[in-house]
Amino acid sequence: MSGEPVIIEDINESELLGENGEVYLFQWLSSTEKRLESVGLADLKPKQSDLEKVFVKAISAADSYPPPGRAIRNVIGRCLVTLYTRGESRSMFDTMQSFLRLVGDFKTPDKDVVKIAAFSCIGDLMAVFGSQVMSFMAEISAVTIKTYKSSTSPLLRYHALVALSKSLTTAKRAVTDATCKDIVKQAKSALTDKSLAVQRAACQILIAMYTTSDSLSLTPSEVDSIVSQSVKSLESGDQATRHAHAQLVGHILASTQIERVVPTPQAPQKSTKDGTPEQADDGISSSIAAAEVTKAMFTPQEMFLHLSTHFNKPNATRKTRIGIFDFYAALLTKLGITFVESNFSLIVAHLVSDIASNPRSNSNRYEILFTRSLVGILLRDLVGTRMLSEQGQITAIQEMATAYLKRWPAMMPGQVAPSSTVLVIVLREVAGLLQQLGNAPPPVQNALAEPLVTLLSHPSHTVRVTASWALRCFCHSTPLRLPKTILTVMDKLQRDLSSLTNPNSAAEVPLRALGHAYGLAALVSIIPQRPLYVSYDVSAKVLDMATQLLKRAGEHDVKVAAVEVEVAWTLIASLMSLGPNFVRPHLPQLLVLWRNALPKPTTKDSTTNAGRSIHEWLFLLHVRESALGAILCFLENNASTLVTLDVARRIASLLSNALSFANNFISQNVEDPTETQVSLVPRKGLNLREREALLRRRVHQCFTALGFSSIAESTQMVLLQSVITLFASPDGYAGSSVQAAIASSSGTFSSVWQSTDGYAYGVTFNEVIDFGGIETGSDLAQGASDYLNRDTVEVSIDALNRRPVFGACEHDPLSLCQTKQSDTEFQLLEPPPPATSVVDTAIELFAKLLPLQDLSSTVKVVTQLLESVRSPKLERNAGRKSAVFINATVALVLALRQATTSHFRQAKETFGQSQITSLLSPFLLEAVIDGDLVLRSAGSESLGRLASLSGTNYLTNAIKNLVDQVVNNRNPSGRAGCALAFGSIYSHVGGLAAGPLLKTTVNVLMSLINDPHPVVHFWSLNALARVINAASLAYAPFVSSTLGMLLKVYLTESHEKEGGSLSNSNISGDLPAYPIVCQIIDSVITVLGPDIQESSRTRALVQSLVHEFSLEDDEGICVEAIKCIQHFLMFAPEHTDIPNLVKQFRGHLSSSRRPLKLASINALYQLVQKDALSMSKLGGDRLVEDLFGMLDDDSSVQGVRNVISSWLQQTVIYNPSAWIDLCQRIMARTTASQQVADAASRQNMRDDEGESLNVGLSQDSKAGGRGHLTSRWRTQLFALQCLHDICVTVSSSGRREHLNAIFARNQNIPTSGLLFSRVSDLIKMAFTASTAYVTEIRLAGLVMLRDVIEIFAASPDPAYDDALLLEQHQAPITAALTPAFSSDSTPEILASAVDVCAVFVGCGVVKDVSRMGRILKLLITGLEQSKDSGMLSLGDAGELSPNASAMLRISTLSAWAQLQVSSTQQSYLENVVKPYRSTLCSLWIASLRDYASIRIDSEFLHDTSSVVDSSYSSLGKEVLLPYYSRSWSIILQAVATAMQAGDPHILAAMDGREYDEKKVDLITSTDRKEPTAFFFVVFGLVYEALATSSADSSSTTPARQLGVISALQALKCLVKPEYSGAAIMEPTIFEEFISLCYRMGMTEAAAVQIHLVEMLAVFAASQSSTTPGSDVLSLTSPRVHCLRICAHILKQSTSLSRASAAQSQVADRIALLSTCLSAFTSIAASITSSQREDVRGVASLLYNDLLKDESSELDLVGPTLPALKGLLDLPVGNDPEDKDRYSKLVHSLLSACLHNIDNMRGRHGAISTKKVKNNMLAAVLILTVIPSWAKVGGAVVEHGCYLISQKLLDADEMSLTAAHCAKTLILASSSGNGMLLQCARLLIPGLIEFIAKMAPLVHDGSLSDSQSAAISEVWKAFATLFTSTAEDNRPRLLGVFLPTISLVLANTPPPQPIAASITTQTISQLLSFATTSPLAFKEALGKMDVSTRELLEQCIRRAVGNSSTGSSQPAAKPQISLRSF
Repeated sequence: MSGEPVIIEDINESELLGENGEVYLFQWLSSTEKRLESVGLADLKPKQSDLEKVFVKAISAADSYPPPGRAIRNVIGRCLVTLYTRGESRSMFDTMQSFLRLVGDFKTPDKDVVKIAAFSCIGDLMAVFGSQVMSFMAEISAVTIKTYKSSTSPLLRYHALVALSKSLTTAKRAVTDATCKDIVKQAKSALTDKSLAVQRAACQILIAMYTTSDSLSLTPSEVDSIVSQSVKSLESGDQATRHAHAQLVGHILASTQIERVVPTPQAPQKSTKDGTPEQADDGISSSIAAAEVTKAMFTPQEMFLHLSTHFNKPNATRKTRIGIFDFYAALLTKLGITFVESNFSLIVAHLVSDIASNPRSNSNRYEILFTRSLVGILLRDLVGTRMLSEQGQITAIQEMATAYLKRWPAMMPGQVAPSSTVLVIVLREVAGLLQQLGNAPPPVQNALAEPLVTLLSHPSHTVRVTASWALRCFCHSTPLRLPKTILTVMDKLQRDLSSLTNPNSAAEVPLRALGHAYGLAALVSIIPQRPLYVSYDVSAKVLDMATQLLKRAGEHDVKVAAVEVEVAWTLIASLMSLGPNFVRPHLPQLLVLWRNALPKPTTKDSTTNAGRSIHEWLFLLHVRESALGAILCFLENNASTLVTLDVARRIASLLSNALSFANNFISQNVEDPTETQVSLVPRKGLNLREREALLRRRVHQCFTALGFSSIAESTQMVLLQSVITLFASPDGYAGSSVQAAIASSSGTFSSVWQSTDGYAYGVTFNEVIDFGGIETGSDLAQGASDYLNRDTVEVSIDALNRRPVFGACEHDPLSLCQTKQSDTEFQLLEPPPPATSVVDTAIELFAKLLPLQDLSSTVKVVTQLLESVRSPKLERNAGRKSAVFINATVALVLALRQATTSHFRQAKETFGQSQITSLLSPFLLEAVIDGDLVLRSAGSESLGRLASLSGTNYLTNAIKNLVDQVVNNRNPSGRAGCALAFGSIYSHVGGLAAGPLLKTTVNVLMSLINDPHPVVHFWSLNALARVINAASLAYAPFVSSTLGMLLKVYLTESHEKEGGSLSNSNISGDLPAYPIVCQIIDSVITVLGPDIQESSRTRALVQSLVHEFSLEDDEGICVEAIKCIQHFLMFAPEHTDIPNLVKQFRGHLSSSRRPLKLASINALYQLVQKDALSMSKLGGDRLVEDLFGMLDDDSSVQGVRNVISSWLQQTVIYNPSAWIDLCQRIMARTTASQQVADAASRQNMRDDEGESLNVGLSQDSKAGGRGHLTSRWRTQLFALQCLHDICVTVSSSGRREHLNAIFARNQNIPTSGLLFSRVSDLIKMAFTASTAYVTEIRLAGLVMLRDVIEIFAASPDPAYDDALLLEQHQAPITAALTPAFSSDSTPEILASAVDVCAVFVGCGVVKDVSRMGRILKLLITGLEQSKDSGMLSLGDAGELSPNASAMLRISTLSAWAQLQVSSTQQSYLENVVKPYRSTLCSLWIASLRDYASIRIDSEFLHDTSSVVDSSYSSLGKEVLLPYYSRSWSIILQAVATAMQAGDPHILAAMDGREYDEKKVDLITSTDRKEPTAFFFVVFGLVYEALATSSADSSSTTPARQLGVISALQALKCLVKPEYSGAAIMEPTIFEEFISLCYRMGMTEAAAVQIHLVEMLAVFAASQSSTTPGSDVLSLTSPRVHCLRICAHILKQSTSLSRASAAQSQVADRIALLSTCLSAFTSIAASITSSQREDVRGVASLLYNDLLKDESSELDLVGPTLPALKGLLDLPVGNDPEDKDRYSKLVHSLLSACLHNIDNMRGRHGAISTKKVKNNMLAAVLILTVIPSWAKVGGAVVEHGCYLISQKLLDADEMSLTAAHCAKTLILASSSGNGMLLQCARLLIPGLIEFIAKMAPLVHDGSLSDSQSAAISEVWKAFATLFTSTAEDNRPRLLGVFLPTISLVLANTPPPQPIAASITTQTISQLLSFATTSPLAFKEALGKMDVSTRELLEQCIRRAVGNSSTGSSQPAAKPQISLRSF
């Protein structure tokens, strides 16, 4: 763009008349706006007045201009602002005048759209320039207020008020007081206006009036009246309006906290209401009160009361009360983080005492749960997650513990204990905070440990369950407390149980017992996540206690027994979470217990009035329900492994028993006299009906969890019919039918979602809601993105508006054991109350079962369902009728989901048939056109899924019906439903099948989109978006019409949020069109894909629309626009202005609106992933710092971490130092837990070293309340992970300068930014982390320390070249490791630290054992302790649980194993390991044996086991397995290296004995027959490792290869007779073993196969049958198998078709070939008979394949030639026949080589050159290796020499090789071998010819390096030949040589350095001839012609003269010789 000047084009008015006038105008305005910003001022001036005229015309819609819709007026407003900012602002006056004329014209009524546009522009201009044109203010105020009063159009009134509020922001000073009062009065009355849009604008005006410094002073009465007006509007308001009111109230109330001057001169009275603590705000002492006192208007308490009084009014509706919580959220956000943190206790006090404890909130169960949810959202989601810093969280927990939790029970007289409602809210918040905090610091632990346990015995059921949950969170985050807490609670429970049976025990004992049981159950269910902290006898004890209780219960009366039974089953249920290994041994016992609890119903159960009392019935129902709870937990945690067919059948029959018991109970109509509910039942509250519901719920859940494969079909039908009666029939209703009938007849029933009785006629709790988010069918109810893109807190508050039933954990105590677990937190499951949950489970069961039925059953079931929904009985009960309809539709959609996802083929046969579709279609259509959101969503999804299951006939029919509905049904919600159904059908059927219907669908939807009714156009737009997504490329023809239509929507008044008639504009707040328009644009961009670059018109329109939307105020639209931009960036990045975008996104990052923040982070992530380097240029370090800051302010913002990580990985190599600085800044702060923990420990002990480190911190932290010194621990953890990434990325990048100072210096790279210069900082940070309080950080610190040691182990010290960098850091490394062994260390930390110790010892920094200090000592201690079988305690850490001990033992052993393995490279480690050899060997073998026994899952373990105590074995298995499987391969490697070193200790250990040096009579001999004691264990492990890993050899992960290689190394020794005896030759074992070897030979990568071949060679050599006379190469002998595998590998190596060869490194492949050949050689060597030649022959043949190979450029021959030499060198037997065979073999091999060379004639290229070279080298090798007696044909020799001579004259590389070959042959000929002498004779002419050809090149200086090297090779050959010739023949030789030499020489040395060096070399060669035999030299010279002789003499003189005159020649000589080689 910078090249040509920017020109503003004139508008072409004739274009406006066409049908695309609007598009043209919009496009022209958009491009003008862009150009106005960049045009030069000189070009702008002359255009300005024309532009103004056009703009005014466009706004007034004069001449041919289209009406100025929203898009057009917004652009014009921005253009005007740009114009007056950059150009002349004088004419602004006239423009404003002309706009005011337009709006002041009240005569012509039909110009609304023009007035709206004019108001919009006035607002835009005033918002920027208001302070310059204040004179307009009076007129603007008058006109806007007049318009507001007189107009009827909501949109016009709205824009008038908005223009006023924008003007007020800049020009309020110009408004007179009287006008101000009037504006406020009008705005306040507008707060309750009929039009919601006007209310929103009024809120803006009031905020503007009360914002600026010169604003009106608020009085308390004003505050009151504004708040009351806003509260009044809540009932009728929609989402957006409530939000606006919330902003207003938040603003007004927050401003009451600002300190203002109080006029009263006398000292203020310090009276504070109701004992709230004095505010800091009033803290100015009264002595200074002479001049003026500042004081806030209200105390915080008074401020909050303004909201709570409205909340608690008896007639406040649910909607109003929810809205008030929106106000609370806005107010707290407005007050800000600091206020909330410092007043946290006050906020909690207000919420629990003024709101939750108010009688209004406790009137019934629904109200209690409703209030609890609201307060929970506020405290948890808003305050806890987003506002409290870590310090704030700690203080909050402490304050809540002191103020509430410790106050129960009330100890002192006069104290009042907090109510159960309060306790529940506080406990939930504490539980949430604990999850955020991670490891709780000691003061928090001390504050909570006791009260949480005490609260388990609270009389209220809810408090007991919630306290159990809080206790669970506490012990999960602070696991060191877990073992003690479990024992405490267990102890208390046992006491309660023993006093239960005592008749005069206190009344609350049963409740206490239950509470302790819940607590214990919750704690037990943590064990699987924290297995290292608890010893297993605990779980065994718990199980024992439970079974005893069940046996005892039969002897006690019903009251006591009920408690005992519930306690027992609750505990058993929680034990089920320990998983199959714990449950398996106890399963038979459990099945018996369950059978007793759920017997077959007897006649007594079914006969009416069986004479059972109420209590007996209650007890029987209760027992069954509790037992089923345990079955459910069993199925959830163990189904996959333990539920065999038999177990499933048994459980299914028990479930049927329970079901029939419940049915019998119902049929008996047992009356439930609620008045006899004295204290007989342990829980207040549950009546018979609810008990029965709970039992049924459990039956349903168990059936669903069990699956249906083992249930008889008859039972399945019974189940289906019973659930239908439950959720979809008039009889399933549990409320009072009389009241329901009254409600239906009087018409008071509105919708089930509005009812507030917690039952809502039995409607289901799991709503299927499609809010219009495009992702169909995903659970949009919670969690997924919101369709308005609102903040999650607003969404969760708003969701309560449609919540007739609330879930709570106390409805099902089992929820304590069934939480959803994730890494960061676990959510509590909150099931609905009994009556609702039984409906939910029934529906779920129905959905799972129905798709499994055959056609006839399905028809039967569906018919029953539809009949019961249409039952005439329902007419008397409108509520139930509606609920049943909803339940049935939801059940169907869930069943269809199940069918299409899991049983598609089967479902096609049932649901796809016309019998079913004809039943379902009309029913679903009814649901779709009903206005209810759930019905519409579920109905349309069902239609879509049904269409996907059935054929095309159904599809066309369905579409036709929908079209008819649209045409005939004028009801908006009906048309909306049909539209959604179109979208749903299309997206479920898919674009291909529905292709033919695309046109119809699009046309219908397009016409529906133009419907002014919001419900219709919202859902139609939505459906269109789905259709586009499904149709994908097929939609391309409709793109341009769609874009035009979207612009039209954007310009139409009725589709604006505030537009349309009064009723429509009030609806559209909740159904805004624009976000969906953005989604459609997004879909269009995706349809166009890369083609978007082709059409500039489409692209420009898309960009303008997206740009327009991204500037809207509503964040819902902006977020969608950002998503469009993201897609646009993918397809057309070059058409976007990325720097500008980055600026825009960065602006959003600091926005207070979260959805925008999150969307921008996602967009930034995309940009960073695409190109982080350019992002670094744009955003710089600031952006990264901002991102880190975001993590710290609010850790719940997801996505930030991804952005930083991606950025780091791409850019860290260029500047690791900057990244380290960033992380260092974060690590330099402390975390709050750290501060609190330090403070606590500082009181106990003062530590000088620690003091000195902490001095700096403590002073600052006193100064600033929330100083910048703390950082959240999760941020620090992330910083440490970044440091780890930095280390790994840099070290694996291969840039050596980062690790090696000397290399960097030699390369002249400045050292400042390189990684090695930061080692001390890295170690310092690791030290900081290792002393932290939070476990995760300590672990991350150790990981980083390990990184540093591993990466820099070999780095030299920059100052001392011969020293290592880490030597100077030994002390800090030791210091960083020390805290890991302190008393508060966890097992994971200890294990990791042991590992790091070993890495340090093994890295070679300190080689002297005596200087390794503490680090080695720690390792040795660990080893010493591992010898004994007791518990371990390393360092100061206390005794550990059995699991932890076993885990540490494994870690210690693998650490030592690592040292043993490294000792092969680092010899000093021998001395480290040596003293402990015997201990180590036996422990290693023992641990391999334990690993093996755990692996085979053996029911028995050997008694000698050293690691796992047998009673724990079953449980320890799954805990220890991962640790074993991580470390066994390194232990195996250690064993292998020890075996290879021939260590006697390992042999003894393998035999299960100690090695004793005195008795050296161990059977080490090779003739032992029995294998060693542990041979089979180790061999089995190795075999399994190789077998399983070769099965998945597709993965070439380094870890896997390491394991395989260590297994093979172990095998190299295991196959030797001293370990295996003859066992391995046992036929079955041998065959299995060999076939595995074959498989590996065929599939593994080369790196692995090298070891395989070596192992086989050892096997073949050592396990050979020695019986004389037998056939050595019998087909089954190890040798033959070994040869076969080697032959296969050699054959394969040439063909690259195999994947594994391609994966392997070249070096590995070469090594593999050499290894195979040497295996052939060694096997041949071990055969003494004539079969040796056979082996040699096969090998040579295979090698010939290599020589022939021309498949790739890789050179595999050159490096493997030595192996060939070895093969041929092997001596031949004495048998003449053998010699003959040898000669033939050699001859044929030679011929083959020459033949290969001949074949290449006339071919060029890398491959042919390689082949010729290799064959030449091989031929020469053969000629020089063979013994002198071997016969070779003369022709072959001649041809060979001819080829070499010929190749000498070839191009560069080849001639050098040929020269080498010639030289080699001539050198070899000096041995006097006749054949070689013959070669020499044949080669000389070729050499002379070569020199002759080279001479001219030497003279004209065009010689290449390789040619010069070749010449010097020739000279060497000459010299050799010369010296090996007898003296008398030398003159003849020189007669040939000297003329040849003279060819190269000239009178003047040549200028080219290469040629010069050759000349020098030649002359020195000449001199050496002359000095070696002067006589011969003279004689030869004499016979040469004169010119040649003179030349030679002159050269010699020059050389000799030079060397005598100066010393320059000798100095130059070494350089030359260096250069030439």
